[in-house]
Amino acid sequence: MKDELSTLFKALGHPIRREILDLLKKAARTTGELNEHFPEVTRYAIMKHLTILEEGNLVVVKREGKFRRNYLNAVPLQEMHNRWVGKYMESNANSLLKLRSLAENKGGESMEQSNVFRIEQEVMINAPREQVFKALTSQAGDWWEFKLAPEGVDSQFTFDPVPGGQFIEKWRRDEGALWGTVYYVNAPEEIRLHGHLGMQGAVNSAYTYRLIEKGEATLLQLSHAASGVLEDDWEEKHSEGWAYLLGTLLKNYVERK
Repeated sequence: MKDELSTLFKALGHPIRREILDLLKKAARTTGELNEHFPEVTRYAIMKHLTILEEGNLVVVKREGKFRRNYLNAVPLQEMHNRWVGKYMESNANSLLKLRSLAENKGGESMEQSNVFRIEQEVMINAPREQVFKALTSQAGDWWEFKLAPEGVDSQFTFDPVPGGQFIEKWRRDEGALWGTVYYVNAPEEIRLHGHLGMQGAVNSAYTYRLIEKGEATLLQLSHAASGVLEDDWEEKHSEGWAYLLGTLLKNYVERK
Protein backbone atom coordinates (compact mmCIF):
# COMPACT_ATOMS: atom_id res chain seq x y z
CA MET A 1 0.00 0.00 0.00
CA LYS A 2 2.87 2.40 0.82
CA ASP A 3 4.44 1.99 -2.63
CA GLU A 4 1.06 2.32 -4.36
CA LEU A 5 0.34 5.57 -2.52
CA SER A 6 3.80 6.93 -3.34
CA THR A 7 3.18 6.27 -7.03
CA LEU A 8 -0.28 7.83 -6.80
CA PHE A 9 0.97 10.97 -5.06
CA LYS A 10 3.79 11.27 -7.59
CA ALA A 11 1.23 11.07 -10.41
CA LEU A 12 -0.83 13.84 -8.81
CA GLY A 13 2.20 15.96 -7.98
CA HIS A 14 2.50 17.97 -11.21
CA PRO A 15 -0.02 20.65 -12.32
CA ILE A 16 0.01 19.45 -15.95
CA ARG A 17 -0.87 15.92 -14.86
CA ARG A 18 -3.69 17.24 -12.69
CA GLU A 19 -4.97 19.29 -15.63
CA ILE A 20 -4.82 16.19 -17.85
CA LEU A 21 -7.03 14.38 -15.33
CA ASP A 22 -9.44 17.33 -15.32
CA LEU A 23 -9.70 17.05 -19.11
CA LEU A 24 -10.19 13.27 -19.02
CA LYS A 25 -12.91 13.66 -16.40
CA LYS A 26 -14.97 15.50 -19.03
CA ALA A 27 -14.24 13.03 -21.85
CA ALA A 28 -11.64 10.53 -23.06
CA ARG A 29 -9.01 12.08 -25.33
CA THR A 30 -6.34 10.86 -27.69
CA THR A 31 -2.73 11.65 -26.93
CA GLY A 32 -2.71 14.05 -29.87
CA GLU A 33 -5.73 15.93 -28.50
CA LEU A 34 -4.02 16.28 -25.13
CA ASN A 35 -0.87 17.52 -26.82
CA GLU A 36 -2.86 20.22 -28.66
CA HIS A 37 -4.28 21.41 -25.34
CA PHE A 38 -0.73 22.20 -24.11
CA PRO A 39 0.90 24.08 -27.03
CA GLU A 40 3.79 25.18 -24.81
CA VAL A 41 4.69 21.56 -23.92
CA THR A 42 6.42 19.08 -26.23
CA ARG A 43 4.71 15.86 -27.27
CA TYR A 44 7.51 13.93 -25.57
CA ALA A 45 6.75 15.69 -22.27
CA ILE A 46 3.01 14.93 -22.59
CA MET A 47 3.82 11.27 -23.26
CA LYS A 48 6.03 11.23 -20.16
CA HIS A 49 3.24 12.75 -18.04
CA LEU A 50 0.80 10.13 -19.38
CA THR A 51 3.25 7.34 -18.56
CA ILE A 52 3.46 8.56 -14.94
CA LEU A 53 -0.36 8.73 -14.77
CA GLU A 54 -0.55 5.17 -16.13
CA GLU A 55 1.96 4.01 -13.52
CA GLY A 56 -0.29 5.57 -10.89
CA ASN A 57 -3.24 3.66 -12.45
CA LEU A 58 -5.06 6.97 -12.95
CA VAL A 59 -5.24 6.60 -16.73
CA VAL A 60 -6.36 3.62 -18.78
CA VAL A 61 -5.20 3.55 -22.42
CA LYS A 62 -7.17 1.89 -25.21
CA ARG A 63 -5.60 1.64 -28.65
CA GLU A 64 -7.91 2.48 -31.56
CA GLY A 65 -6.00 1.88 -34.76
CA LYS A 66 -2.96 4.16 -34.71
CA PHE A 67 -4.41 6.31 -31.91
CA ARG A 68 -4.10 5.98 -28.13
CA ARG A 69 -7.29 7.04 -26.36
CA ASN A 70 -6.84 7.91 -22.69
CA TYR A 71 -9.53 7.42 -20.04
CA LEU A 72 -9.67 8.56 -16.42
CA ASN A 73 -9.55 5.66 -13.94
CA ALA A 74 -11.23 6.90 -10.75
CA VAL A 75 -10.63 3.74 -8.69
CA PRO A 76 -7.31 4.81 -7.04
CA LEU A 77 -8.87 8.16 -6.07
CA GLN A 78 -11.80 6.31 -4.50
CA GLU A 79 -9.37 4.09 -2.55
CA MET A 80 -7.49 7.16 -1.30
CA HIS A 81 -10.81 8.78 -0.35
CA ASN A 82 -11.82 5.66 1.61
CA ARG A 83 -8.57 5.70 3.57
CA TRP A 84 -8.92 9.21 4.96
CA VAL A 85 -12.61 10.15 4.67
CA GLY A 86 -14.99 8.09 6.82
CA LYS A 87 -18.66 7.72 6.00
CA TYR A 88 -19.64 10.12 8.79
CA MET A 89 -17.13 12.76 7.65
CA GLU A 90 -18.28 12.46 4.03
CA SER A 91 -21.69 14.12 4.46
CA ASN A 92 -20.10 17.14 6.17
CA ALA A 93 -17.44 17.42 3.48
CA ASN A 94 -20.06 17.19 0.72
CA SER A 95 -22.13 19.92 2.36
CA LEU A 96 -19.13 22.26 2.43
CA LEU A 97 -18.30 21.47 -1.19
CA LYS A 98 -21.86 22.26 -2.26
CA LEU A 99 -21.75 25.54 -0.35
CA ARG A 100 -18.49 26.50 -2.06
CA SER A 101 -19.90 25.52 -5.45
CA LEU A 102 -22.94 27.75 -4.95
CA ALA A 103 -20.73 30.64 -3.90
CA GLU A 104 -18.45 30.28 -6.92
CA ASN A 105 -21.21 29.77 -9.52
CA LYS A 106 -21.94 33.46 -9.90
CA GLY A 107 -23.63 33.26 -13.27
CA GLY A 108 -25.62 30.15 -12.54
CA GLU A 109 -24.67 28.61 -15.87
CA SER A 110 -25.39 24.91 -16.44
CA MET A 111 -23.19 22.52 -18.39
CA GLU A 112 -24.24 21.44 -21.86
CA GLN A 113 -26.16 18.20 -22.07
CA SER A 114 -23.98 15.32 -23.17
CA ASN A 115 -25.14 12.70 -25.66
CA VAL A 116 -22.45 10.08 -25.14
CA PHE A 117 -20.01 8.92 -22.51
CA ARG A 118 -17.56 6.07 -22.03
CA ILE A 119 -16.01 4.99 -18.74
CA GLU A 120 -12.89 2.83 -18.50
CA GLN A 121 -11.65 1.66 -15.10
CA GLU A 122 -9.29 -0.97 -13.70
CA VAL A 123 -8.93 -2.50 -10.25
CA MET A 124 -6.47 -5.14 -9.03
CA ILE A 125 -8.06 -7.76 -6.78
CA ASN A 126 -5.96 -10.22 -4.79
CA ALA A 127 -7.92 -13.35 -5.67
CA PRO A 128 -8.09 -15.94 -8.48
CA ARG A 129 -10.02 -15.01 -11.62
CA GLU A 130 -12.70 -17.69 -11.09
CA GLN A 131 -13.43 -16.33 -7.61
CA VAL A 132 -13.74 -12.75 -8.89
CA PHE A 133 -16.03 -13.82 -11.75
CA LYS A 134 -18.29 -15.66 -9.31
CA ALA A 135 -18.43 -12.64 -7.02
CA LEU A 136 -19.28 -10.36 -9.96
CA THR A 137 -22.16 -12.57 -11.07
CA SER A 138 -23.87 -15.15 -8.87
CA GLN A 139 -22.72 -13.43 -5.65
CA ALA A 140 -23.44 -9.85 -6.77
CA GLY A 141 -26.27 -9.51 -4.26
CA ASP A 142 -23.80 -9.93 -1.40
CA TRP A 143 -21.90 -6.69 -2.13
CA TRP A 144 -23.84 -4.59 -4.69
CA GLU A 145 -25.00 -1.69 -2.56
CA PHE A 146 -26.93 0.53 -4.99
CA LYS A 147 -30.65 -0.20 -5.14
CA LEU A 148 -33.69 1.01 -7.08
CA ALA A 149 -36.24 -0.33 -4.60
CA PRO A 150 -38.36 2.30 -2.80
CA GLU A 151 -36.76 3.63 0.36
CA GLY A 152 -37.28 1.32 3.30
CA VAL A 153 -38.20 -1.67 1.13
CA ASP A 154 -35.92 -4.71 1.15
CA SER A 155 -34.84 -6.19 -2.16
CA GLN A 156 -32.85 -9.16 -3.45
CA PHE A 157 -30.48 -9.45 -6.39
CA THR A 158 -30.01 -12.35 -8.79
CA PHE A 159 -27.51 -12.58 -11.65
CA ASP A 160 -27.65 -15.43 -14.16
CA PRO A 161 -24.32 -15.35 -16.10
CA VAL A 162 -25.54 -16.96 -19.34
CA PRO A 163 -26.52 -15.36 -22.68
CA GLY A 164 -29.97 -13.85 -22.13
CA GLY A 165 -29.55 -14.07 -18.36
CA GLN A 166 -30.60 -11.13 -16.21
CA PHE A 167 -29.03 -9.11 -13.41
CA ILE A 168 -32.22 -8.18 -11.62
CA GLU A 169 -33.36 -6.61 -8.36
CA LYS A 170 -36.71 -7.84 -6.98
CA TRP A 171 -38.90 -6.45 -4.23
CA ARG A 172 -42.43 -7.31 -3.19
CA ARG A 173 -44.13 -9.90 -5.39
CA ASP A 174 -44.32 -8.40 -8.86
CA GLU A 175 -42.02 -5.41 -8.59
CA GLY A 176 -38.37 -5.04 -9.48
CA ALA A 177 -35.74 -3.45 -11.70
CA LEU A 178 -33.51 -4.82 -14.44
CA TRP A 179 -29.87 -3.80 -14.01
CA GLY A 180 -28.60 -5.69 -17.02
CA THR A 181 -29.19 -8.41 -19.60
CA VAL A 182 -26.26 -10.64 -20.62
CA TYR A 183 -25.56 -10.73 -24.36
CA TYR A 184 -22.06 -12.27 -24.32
CA VAL A 185 -20.19 -14.44 -21.85
CA ASN A 186 -16.83 -16.21 -21.91
CA ALA A 187 -16.43 -17.30 -18.29
CA PRO A 188 -14.33 -16.49 -16.39
CA GLU A 189 -12.65 -14.05 -18.81
CA GLU A 190 -15.40 -11.68 -19.94
CA ILE A 191 -19.10 -10.90 -19.64
CA ARG A 192 -21.08 -8.14 -21.40
CA LEU A 193 -24.47 -6.69 -20.52
CA HIS A 194 -27.00 -4.17 -21.73
CA GLY A 195 -28.44 -2.14 -18.86
CA HIS A 196 -29.54 1.41 -17.98
CA LEU A 197 -28.02 1.24 -14.46
CA GLY A 198 -30.50 3.72 -13.04
CA MET A 199 -30.62 6.05 -16.05
CA GLN A 200 -34.09 6.85 -17.35
CA GLY A 201 -35.46 7.75 -20.76
CA ALA A 202 -34.06 7.37 -24.27
CA VAL A 203 -30.69 5.88 -23.34
CA ASN A 204 -28.58 3.06 -24.77
CA SER A 205 -26.15 1.65 -22.19
CA ALA A 206 -23.85 -1.37 -22.11
CA TYR A 207 -21.08 -2.47 -19.80
CA THR A 208 -18.37 -5.13 -19.90
CA TYR A 209 -16.26 -6.86 -17.26
CA ARG A 210 -12.91 -8.31 -18.41
CA LEU A 211 -10.80 -10.38 -16.02
CA ILE A 212 -7.07 -10.85 -16.62
CA GLU A 213 -4.91 -13.20 -14.56
CA LYS A 214 -1.95 -11.49 -12.88
CA GLY A 215 -0.20 -14.27 -11.00
CA GLU A 216 -2.43 -15.07 -8.03
CA ALA A 217 -4.35 -11.82 -8.49
CA THR A 218 -6.90 -10.61 -11.06
CA LEU A 219 -6.99 -7.35 -12.99
CA LEU A 220 -10.64 -6.41 -13.43
CA GLN A 221 -11.31 -4.04 -16.35
CA LEU A 222 -14.63 -2.23 -16.69
CA SER A 223 -15.91 -0.58 -19.87
CA HIS A 224 -19.23 1.29 -19.73
CA ALA A 225 -20.63 3.18 -22.73
CA ALA A 226 -23.88 5.14 -22.86
CA SER A 227 -25.55 7.30 -25.50
CA GLY A 228 -28.84 9.12 -25.94
CA VAL A 229 -30.54 11.80 -23.88
CA LEU A 230 -28.11 11.96 -20.95
CA GLU A 231 -28.24 14.28 -17.96
CA ASP A 232 -25.22 16.52 -17.36
CA ASP A 233 -23.96 14.69 -14.28
CA TRP A 234 -24.62 11.07 -15.24
CA GLU A 235 -21.09 10.36 -16.45
CA GLU A 236 -19.52 11.73 -13.27
CA LYS A 237 -22.00 9.89 -11.02
CA HIS A 238 -21.52 6.60 -12.83
CA SER A 239 -17.74 6.95 -12.81
CA GLU A 240 -17.79 7.57 -9.06
CA GLY A 241 -20.34 4.79 -8.57
CA TRP A 242 -18.30 2.22 -10.47
CA ALA A 243 -15.14 3.17 -8.59
CA TYR A 244 -16.96 2.65 -5.29
CA LEU A 245 -18.69 -0.57 -6.35
CA LEU A 246 -15.62 -2.26 -7.83
CA GLY A 247 -12.70 -0.58 -6.07
CA THR A 248 -14.25 -0.73 -2.60
CA LEU A 249 -17.26 -3.04 -2.24
CA LEU A 250 -16.29 -5.86 -4.62
CA LYS A 251 -12.58 -5.73 -3.78
CA ASN A 252 -13.25 -5.86 -0.03
CA TYR A 253 -15.85 -8.61 -0.45
CA VAL A 254 -13.53 -10.87 -2.45
CA GLU A 255 -10.31 -10.25 -0.55
CA ARG A 256 -11.90 -10.81 2.88
CA LYS A 257 -13.43 -14.18 1.95
